[in-house]
Amino acid sequence: MRLPGFMMLAATLVIAGCSSAPTTHAPQVSAAPPAPSGQAYDDVIFHAFSLLGTPYRYGGMSPDTGFDCSGLINYVYRESAGVSLPRTTSGLSALPARRSDSLQPGDLVLFSMQGRKVNHAGIYVGDGRFLHAPSTGGHVRVDNLHASHWQRWFSGSRRVLD
Repeated sequence: MRLPGFMMLAATLVIAGCSSAPTTHAPQVSAAPPAPSGQAYDDVIFHAFSLLGTPYRYGGMSPDTGFDCSGLINYVYRESAGVSLPRTTSGLSALPARRSDSLQPGDLVLFSMQGRKVNHAGIYVGDGRFLHAPSTGGHVRVDNLHASHWQRWFSGSRRVLD
């Protein structure tokens, strides 16, 4: 089952709730058609949105106890697509790289906040937004990839399902 209506509603709500002017250095979203495994990506996005508001917990891997960024990604892909992913951000960054100008919903977005090592990750949900478990005291949320805060640390993307 495709979820275009849900994704459009979710994207509209996110856009209305958060606004930030994009800059020319941010990754651009391609108008390319969805990846061949669109159903699996729909399932990933739907499941990820169902976890909005779950508390952040370092090392967390479940909605009952909370998530850190890689625990959230690992849980969502395992539960919705049956895919086992590396449990750490360094493991996620070792996956084959994708061009950042062709981001599609379900792609992983990676950030290097302290030097060159990737230490944060999220799931791209479309329209320049990504879903992630941010940090201690936070909750799973959607942020604007084009915001200067995230743009400064963006280090690449990975496509998990092809």
